[in-house]
Amino acid sequence: MRSLLTSSAAAAASLAMLVACASVPATLPETYTAEDLARLDAALAGPDYPATTSLIVVKEGEIILERYFGNGSAEKLNDTRSATKTVIAMATGIAIEEGILKSEDALIWPLLSQYAPPGAGDALTQAITVRDLLTMTSAFDCDDNNDTPGNEENMYPQASWKAFALALPSMEGWAREADGLGPWRYCTAGSFLLGQTIQEASGERIDDFVRTRIFEPMDIERAQWDTSPSGEIQTGGGLELSARDLAKLGWMMTQKGMWESRRILPESWVARMLTAYRPAFAEMSYGYQMWTRSYQTPCGAQDAWFMAGNGGNHILSFPGLNAVIVLTREAYNTRGMHPQSFELVEKFVLPPLACPVE
Repeated sequence: MRSLLTSSAAAAASLAMLVACASVPATLPETYTAEDLARLDAALAGPDYPATTSLIVVKEGEIILERYFGNGSAEKLNDTRSATKTVIAMATGIAIEEGILKSEDALIWPLLSQYAPPGAGDALTQAITVRDLLTMTSAFDCDDNNDTPGNEENMYPQASWKAFALALPSMEGWAREADGLGPWRYCTAGSFLLGQTIQEASGERIDDFVRTRIFEPMDIERAQWDTSPSGEIQTGGGLELSARDLAKLGWMMTQKGMWESRRILPESWVARMLTAYRPAFAEMSYGYQMWTRSYQTPCGAQDAWFMAGNGGNHILSFPGLNAVIVLTREAYNTRGMHPQSFELVEKFVLPPLACPVE
């Protein structure tokens, strides 16, 4: 097994020996037998899970399985699309801990209104809070899965994404429910505004804020952010990281905000991120920029919290198993990409973890 804490230089040297895996390695990981790996390779060589590029499994802080496929590699920076929305939720917790934001109930409008077009904003949108954006329950008429004004495809051609998002109208009939949140609708523009809110409150570019508070302490040295045409940092997705660095983020969350002996996130904040605030898609609920669902195995169900993005990208934390699974894929904008990833994990990756042979 290889430690997840391996230095970048050592990791590069060891990973250079790995091939785009179609063969069983000479030294088998303890959890996965030769038969397990042969079934996995056969599945990925077929048509059912197209465009898979990497798979990493971490157990007890050790990488017990690491394989690359197609054009995947240890050095590749993976565009996991919305999977990296979770990073801005992490940064939000740090901003609150440092007093940069007063709380989750902080209003975003006073910080960002200077970027809004004249006449933009109504009573509902001007009352949007940080928590509304974290939970995807804001009043903005924004749903990436439907033809709404705030659909992310309408945002990307605009020069200023801040101006676009802040000019969005409120959703017709929107109202807060008993817990203070509105209805759930998936909105990338809201996750982008979270980053802009922290940037404005801190006086630091949001990519620098994340780098100094999260990436550098975790020895994440390479990251590529998407930007708007005017150079705004996209915190709603598209952050490119290596598979190993994605595994680090998943492991830190599994360890309740700890990385090695250093606290990256307050434990209380991790608990808030991993609380289901709203049902979302079938069999899935949503926390703070993270999903949760139950995965079925031959020896019972296992609950996971995970980051997910277009293409079928999933970074899964299984607290009950003290394990993380990273799956990167490039099946962008294809029907069934997420069900394919769920099935791949349930059939071929999770059973040896959840049902060890005595």
